[in-house]
Amino acid sequence: MAGRPLIGVSTYLEAGARWGVWELEAALLPVGYPRLVQRAGGLVAMLPPDAPDHAAATVARLDGLVIAGGPDVEPVHYGAEREARTGPPARERDAWELALIDAALAAGVPLLGICRGMQLLNVALGGTLVQHIDGHAEVVGVFGRHTVKPVPGTLYAGVVPEETSVPTYHHQAVDRLGTGLVASAHAADGTVEAVELPTADWVLGVQWHPEMGEDLRVVRGLVTAAS
Repeated sequence: MAGRPLIGVSTYLEAGARWGVWELEAALLPVGYPRLVQRAGGLVAMLPPDAPDHAAATVARLDGLVIAGGPDVEPVHYGAEREARTGPPARERDAWELALIDAALAAGVPLLGICRGMQLLNVALGGTLVQHIDGHAEVVGVFGRHTVKPVPGTLYAGVVPEETSVPTYHHQAVDRLGTGLVASAHAADGTVEAVELPTADWVLGVQWHPEMGEDLRVVRGLVTAAS
């Protein structure tokens, strides 16, 4: 349908993905991401890792950008040493997605970071991460749920004004906020669950996984801003 905004979604890059008779390196994305954008009214373009100097030209063709979840951000990007429970680096994704975030911020393109994407947004703006927290990924490979409370007066609270139960799976979290970012939602234990950039038209990061649930409001907010 004409008029649907084009939303780019960053992808995983995996060495041994399998489908049919094939086992090959693949750029892939859990189907929840594109389906969520489509249900919210957008068109989807998958953005596999590329040379960082191509990020600005890529973002220039988009109406909105989603930085998807995935592996831990390499601690070197926020000036820390790797701790024992931090996962292996995904250097191509780190470099590409940090460049995409910088390009989107520079161009004023609406941006949503999901889980890892929120953490990368924080790191891109000079913030730091806690490399391990308990209680937000109880069973390996299984999404849990917990409640998230919005901060009144924020962009996020304007999209989702009430306390909600959200799908969650993460073991890292925001520590020091990046320059200009504010926390716009918290878990009951005080963990920062959403961040946003008030000086931008629409920049939001959420620590949970809306693509694993039925609530379209966050992504619909992005798609509306991108329209």
